[in-house]
Amino acid sequence: MKLTIKRDKFASSFQLAAAVAPSRSPKPILQNIKIQSGDSGTILTATDMEVGVRLAVDDVDVKTPGAAIIPVSRLNMILRESTDDTLDFDSDSDRTIITGKSSRFELQGQNPDEFPEVKEFQAKDYYEVEAKVFRELIKRTLFATDAESSRYALGGVLLEFDDKKIIAVGTDGRRLAKMEGTIAKHGDPQDAGSTTIVPAKSMQLMDRILPSGDEKVRISVESNDLLIEQGNVVFSTRLVEGRFPKWRDVIPERKESTQVDIPVGQMYSAIRQAAIVASEESRGIDFTFKNGSLVLSNSTAEVGQSRIEMPVAYDANEMTITLDHRFVADFLKVLEPENNFTFDIEDSESAAYCKSGAEYGYVIMPLSRDRN
Repeated sequence: MKLTIKRDKFASSFQLAAAVAPSRSPKPILQNIKIQSGDSGTILTATDMEVGVRLAVDDVDVKTPGAAIIPVSRLNMILRESTDDTLDFDSDSDRTIITGKSSRFELQGQNPDEFPEVKEFQAKDYYEVEAKVFRELIKRTLFATDAESSRYALGGVLLEFDDKKIIAVGTDGRRLAKMEGTIAKHGDPQDAGSTTIVPAKSMQLMDRILPSGDEKVRISVESNDLLIEQGNVVFSTRLVEGRFPKWRDVIPERKESTQVDIPVGQMYSAIRQAAIVASEESRGIDFTFKNGSLVLSNSTAEVGQSRIEMPVAYDANEMTITLDHRFVADFLKVLEPENNFTFDIEDSESAAYCKSGAEYGYVIMPLSRDRN
């Protein structure tokens, strides 16, 4: 394989692929990136056997088609430290020589045929969603998952599809975040229902790889894999084994609850202040709603006390609910600070339900006073 690349542009694509390649692995070949050039262009592939990515690279002058396996860490340093606008690659089964105007690097090679295959997006039936919508789904649900749980399904985000809507759900058993987005259906794509659970790590990588605009993202579920295609990128991931909890049973349906509109930014500031005296053992904050105000208070024996008051439109009977301040802050951080959200409460023992528009809901289980 012989080719010439534009360093800056190639480096941008390389970084996306490098994010998938593991820094350590019992299979050393996975710590490499595969470059394959032919009549259809130049493709970069990387995988850790659970997640894979394929990137088509533009502006590559292919002189001799072929493939090469190159260590991610070494190529990353060459691309970062080089000052040349272009670099020449000359590879065979034993080595890859990379040269610039005044530099030359020789890297030991491996057999490209030994590199694991990374799936291509070949589905004729698929779902389509805007990239910005899909990234918002990730942002607003991923934080609620629990990668440390022995229940593997809680370590991923559930995706559900219908003809016009995609729903993303994340939970760790103590809180649950649910976000909806508009989607288009092409053909008759597979929907695995409550088993389309995408690992948290994969969601993080997709959030990094996908753009944040109106670009269209195609989604396909194939057996135990989810495939994403956007532009010149194909991303594939194994799905989490197991069945997701019946999340709809967790969403409160109340007839006599109290709903309070609260500014996001003001609430987040109050939470941060009230949490100053919190500790790992005493992380519960009392949210006391009374006539015209919300009081956030906390008391920790070894630290002290805090009391923060803010005005709210509340005129019902006084009510206190104790919540983990971290869970409330996580919700507020994914919202725009200038917007309002709705705080839905029924009593001190029932879950708090926070809502932002009709698309986004967040359930937080309360703490008992003796668990603060």
